[in-house]
Amino acid sequence: MFLQDSTLNTNVILLYNTSHTLTAVYFVFTGGHTTEILRLLSCLSESYSPRHYVFADSDTMSEAKIRSFEQKRAETFSTSQFTLDRIPRSREVRQSWTSSVVTTLYSMLYSLPLTYRRKPDLILCNGPGTCVPVCISALLLGLLGIKRAIIVYVESICRVETLSLSGKILYYFSDYFIVQWPDLKEKYPKSIYLGRIV
Repeated sequence: MFLQDSTLNTNVILLYNTSHTLTAVYFVFTGGHTTEILRLLSCLSESYSPRHYVFADSDTMSEAKIRSFEQKRAETFSTSQFTLDRIPRSREVRQSWTSSVVTTLYSMLYSLPLTYRRKPDLILCNGPGTCVPVCISALLLGLLGIKRAIIVYVESICRVETLSLSGKILYYFSDYFIVQWPDLKEKYPKSIYLGRIV
């Protein structure tokens, strides 16, 4: 369920589980989305552990940002655990729609065994195309009765009036679809409007 963390001065809403530590959590992002997802993660307790980061193999900057973030986190949580996984990017910026179908399928070939191996309880993603094959892989595991993951999609703060392509796809499949602008809530009634959270 979603609860507001009263210790924060922002409107961050957290998916909170009091009964046990989550066995595995995926955080899916790439490129410019990295800063947004790390801001969200800074508000999560150590119950969200181990953390498995998934990003595009062509992303050269995210790994350094993650390692820096986790190094700071380890100063507070000594048992902090995380892994880094790369998958082929499902769609490059300005890539044609037809060729992106092929590259997304190729990305899924990497995502399926990775998702099967990790069997995440929760997937938190915020917009890059990389999250689509990972979320579809998780949905397939759930349909096969292997493991059901909760998918939380947070649309990027820069999406004010329209959803990203990833958002348009995952709007129908995510368990929680969070937007940060009221116009999007009006257009997409299933979404949850929280105001700015990153």
